[in-house]
Amino acid sequence: MSVGTEPAAPAPVKADAIHRLRRVGHHGLRIVTITTIIAIALTAMGFFRFTDKIAELKAIETPGDVDAIVVLTGGYQRIDQALALLESGVGERLLISGVNPSTTGTALSRATGTKLATFTCCVDIGYEALDTIGNANETAGWIRERDYTRILVVTNNYHMPRSLMELSQASPDVTFIAYPVTHADLKTDAWLTDPLALRTLIVEYAKYSLARLRNWSGAKTASGLRADVDGNPPVAASLQ
Repeated sequence: MSVGTEPAAPAPVKADAIHRLRRVGHHGLRIVTITTIIAIALTAMGFFRFTDKIAELKAIETPGDVDAIVVLTGGYQRIDQALALLESGVGERLLISGVNPSTTGTALSRATGTKLATFTCCVDIGYEALDTIGNANETAGWIRERDYTRILVVTNNYHMPRSLMELSQASPDVTFIAYPVTHADLKTDAWLTDPLALRTLIVEYAKYSLARLRNWSGAKTASGLRADVDGNPPVAASLQ
């Protein structure tokens, strides 16, 4: 009896196997598609909740009893507003956090039209913060030195949720009161057609979401302070 090769699998068996593979592939693709759609929908819902939250933020007409003010740099409009509050009698001191080391108190005084005497007596300039986490840590040190418990926070409305979260994380025993600076009314749909505003909000929402995830997970992060990054001594405030 001659020895031959094994007969090939019947064509129907091959066809059935291919059909099963295709069915599994289609099922997997369907799951991926549905998951992607759900993720996009949840992200969009979260984004619009975020913008609604920002739209509801309003500056308090009378901030009330606060120990001091902190303004997070990012534009002279924020600093102008914080200085105006200080000069109107709100708080005993002002911290301007995250100032570029090349910017002096004299330069800020000239740029904002504020008397240099105000800076000399009641304004502290923080040069250490590199980002919002750095703002929070720089502010925490300033608060501890002066034993403050109630702080008015001045920053842009879109930046406020993340700022308050980071500040509260760094100083959990301190009460932070929002004083948002508003550039546009988010209760209208105009920002949806403004590419710059839309991009700013999307980027800030992404940063806010990542910060929440980091805090929830307990992940460690850099201090955001210049001295820790550069390895140099902290930069002292200057009015020159």
